[in-house]
Amino acid sequence: MNRTENLISHIVQQLKAAQTPNGSWDYPFDTGVSTDTYMIILLRTLEINDEDLIQELSERILSKQEENGAWKLFHDEGNGNLNATVEALYALRYSGYYPKEDKRLQRAKKFILANGGIEKSHMLAKIMFALTGQIPWPAFFPIPVEMILLPPSFPINFYDISNFGRSNLAPIMILATKKYSKKTKRSPKLTDLYISREDDFFNWPETRESKRFFSLISEGIKNLVGLPKYIHSMAINRAKQYMLNHIEPDGTQFSYFSSTFLMIFALLSLGYSKNDPLILNAINGIKSMKCKINGYTHMQYTTANVWNTSLISFALQTAGIPPTDPMITKANQYLLEREQYKYGDWVIHNPTALPGGWGFSDVNTIDPDVDDTTATLRAFANLVETEPTLRQAWDRGKAWALAMQNDDGGWPAFEKNVDKKWLKMLPIEGGRFLLSDASSADLTGRTLEFFGGYTNLPKTNDVMKRGIDWLFHDQKKDGSWYGRWGICYIYGTWAAITGLIASGVDPQNKNVQKGVNWLKQIQNRDGGWGESCKSDLNNTYIPLGSSNVTQTAWALDALISVADKPSPNINAGIAYLLDSYEKSDWTIDYPVGQGMGGGFYIHYHSYQYIFPLLALAHYEKKFQG
Repeated sequence: MNRTENLISHIVQQLKAAQTPNGSWDYPFDTGVSTDTYMIILLRTLEINDEDLIQELSERILSKQEENGAWKLFHDEGNGNLNATVEALYALRYSGYYPKEDKRLQRAKKFILANGGIEKSHMLAKIMFALTGQIPWPAFFPIPVEMILLPPSFPINFYDISNFGRSNLAPIMILATKKYSKKTKRSPKLTDLYISREDDFFNWPETRESKRFFSLISEGIKNLVGLPKYIHSMAINRAKQYMLNHIEPDGTQFSYFSSTFLMIFALLSLGYSKNDPLILNAINGIKSMKCKINGYTHMQYTTANVWNTSLISFALQTAGIPPTDPMITKANQYLLEREQYKYGDWVIHNPTALPGGWGFSDVNTIDPDVDDTTATLRAFANLVETEPTLRQAWDRGKAWALAMQNDDGGWPAFEKNVDKKWLKMLPIEGGRFLLSDASSADLTGRTLEFFGGYTNLPKTNDVMKRGIDWLFHDQKKDGSWYGRWGICYIYGTWAAITGLIASGVDPQNKNVQKGVNWLKQIQNRDGGWGESCKSDLNNTYIPLGSSNVTQTAWALDALISVADKPSPNINAGIAYLLDSYEKSDWTIDYPVGQGMGGGFYIHYHSYQYIFPLLALAHYEKKFQG
């Protein structure tokens, strides 16, 4: 065996050892300490004295503190992240285990004051401060609850916002209109974290566009039939029903931590007891998402079992594991049981499609997405001709993914055509990540790669042509593509190039070669690739300054897909993977998944196995095979 084959075999054995009894892989969905902090704040506010959990989460939070007292979202984030530091300090104070005078907490306070004070926190953190009694609610909230009553036919309506945005906004609109807050005897005071006590703590940015938006909303509300008080009451009830209709079997809303956290407070504001089964089930649901990372307890934002399992099953088969191997059959049985048969919100913009997709988390039953659907179908591809049950699931999933193509030719993650221009009018911090579900290069590229490489859909089909045209149009001037759900330009460029090649585009095509040349230009001297999380906020490629195995594997896989023989760039990348795979430094933990730019990054613990395995297997098959 050569070194490449040895590493492939080693990764396969690592994955085999990590498979759970139900056939899935439950590698952590690691989003830093934000959810750990919010869990402490939730438990203390509801006076649920789960001391073991509070202590464990506090220990993990402190383990991530920098020497200067700050917390970071990613390694190269300057001196630290103000918002993450405010949340961490609040949680540690509220835990009751650390006095204000603790040197670690004092260093955090010093960092906060030196960087603008609590006033500079993110909008979502300010909402949390308001509902836990630390600051007053603003007299004005930019999205009135009455908006939820506007019909889908109205130019501006609730269902023009992405499902992720809706899941968080429904409870926020209730809380903002109720001006609800809940303090306890243990609530810490955060007044010493202010630089100045502004009257408008939220400081919604005023723009001409947002004024136009508010006038449109007002016009729509005036046209609703009924007295203002009745309409207001009906809107609150509709928002409540939205939350209740999207509760998963584990009690969470959409299986997301943030929307469940907000839902709990919204229900309290509506008069529910903290001991109501709905609230107790929601708390147990988010508790069930805790995991261990390096000996510390982490509260996951959600679980990633379906995503992990579909990608790993496919990667193992690509590396030569037979589809009849017990490891694969157990994984595929798990995935088969997670197919969704309910109509989710996606049907509002896609009324003729039938259910059949897959979601992301272990308990997801109402929120399928295109990425998990095509990833699962890839895992089934080798067996659909021989197993009727898989064939039926395959046909349903393929039809659903086809039907989700946007009118512009690209693919979204969750819902069709949710990219209205008016969303940009909203003065919502991080709005482009929270509110929109536009076509993206990573989703479009991977969907084309699936249809082009694993189905009998003709390369000349209009679906394929429109997807290819969208990718050509979306390419940046430097040859790269931006990926929405990963970091960032390496991710998007990998997905776009592999999708175009699988769709029958000539490797010598000028757009493809422009992307290939861009990847070659940004390769590091050690043969690897690395991109900073700063890319997403700067809207341009920012090098990480170091290489990491996941981003190296993405770039390599793209170069391999267009090459007819190993190039010096490919050989250098392979050498980096072989030499660095066992390395254990900060680059292994660097988040290469993106949730919301500037606030929410994801370290997928599975990626360090999946993508090197895929790149190495493709290299072996194409050049050594």
